[in-house]
Amino acid sequence: MTRYILGRLVSLVFVLFAVSIITFALMHSVPGGPFDEERQALPPAAKANILRKYGLDQPVHIQYLNYMSNALRFDFGIPYQQPTTTVAELIRRTWLVSAQLGLLTIIVAFGLGIPIGIYAAYNQNSWLDNAVTFVAMLGITVPNFVVAMWLILFFAVRLKWLPMGGWNEPQNLILGGLFSKDWILPVTAYSLAPLSIVARYTRSSVIEVIRSDFVRTARAKGLGASAILWRHVLRNALIPMVTVLGVEIPNLLTGTIFIETIFRIPGLGKFFVTSTFNRDYPMIMALVLLIALVWGLTYLITDILYTRIDPRIRLGSQGGR
Repeated sequence: MTRYILGRLVSLVFVLFAVSIITFALMHSVPGGPFDEERQALPPAAKANILRKYGLDQPVHIQYLNYMSNALRFDFGIPYQQPTTTVAELIRRTWLVSAQLGLLTIIVAFGLGIPIGIYAAYNQNSWLDNAVTFVAMLGITVPNFVVAMWLILFFAVRLKWLPMGGWNEPQNLILGGLFSKDWILPVTAYSLAPLSIVARYTRSSVIEVIRSDFVRTARAKGLGASAILWRHVLRNALIPMVTVLGVEIPNLLTGTIFIETIFRIPGLGKFFVTSTFNRDYPMIMALVLLIALVWGLTYLITDILYTRIDPRIRLGSQGGR
């Protein structure tokens, strides 16, 4: 296991290196730059000084080497949009907001999606099962920004129960968000799609397991329904759920441009788009590397969880994953 984890971490380093090269090349291959005349009118001397200050007057490969040498020391430079701070500090502030929104969404999506999927699986073809299937399809197909607009129009504009947006930083990262009215609509809109995916995967996985021979044998031996559920069904149905979790966590933790923009949440997803439009090279590089790192670590943790759920899976061995 240790050898496998070390191997994956080494491969992740090479992946980050490849991502950095591709991202840097793509940024500089697009015509224009962050200090072009169409963006802001600058005298030639002033523009030359700014380019020299940020090292943009040097060849592209020299710029890349300088950036990576600083990044290895965890110095990701100064954002062009806000030169009074650093990229690391700006990401820390914005990612904390997106991480809170993502964690709350994960709690809601998996806390409700798993029991709903289990209940629907044990009551196949009932009205509740059909309702769960319909809502799940609705949550998957309707974009979250459309859901957000519906929620705002109904609960904020018509009923006036909840605020239309905004963000107040709570003292507690999780409980503060759960008990804040500002977060009810964003979390609801953001969690509908992953909740629907989790419910559908849980339902399909549980149905497959409860039809298996070992579950019928357990019933024939007189084992109770709750014991069968906890000892046999859930344990064997967990692997598809972990797979869904491994895909959804990076998406939810790295922010969403639509939800954060509609509800005026100063998160990482909204800032990533503004950095792209403004050609903020240090911010783009740091955000892309951060997202790639989160994806890589999440998949590694997912593979490790597989072995904990099913001891028959052996990582890095012949015939295993």
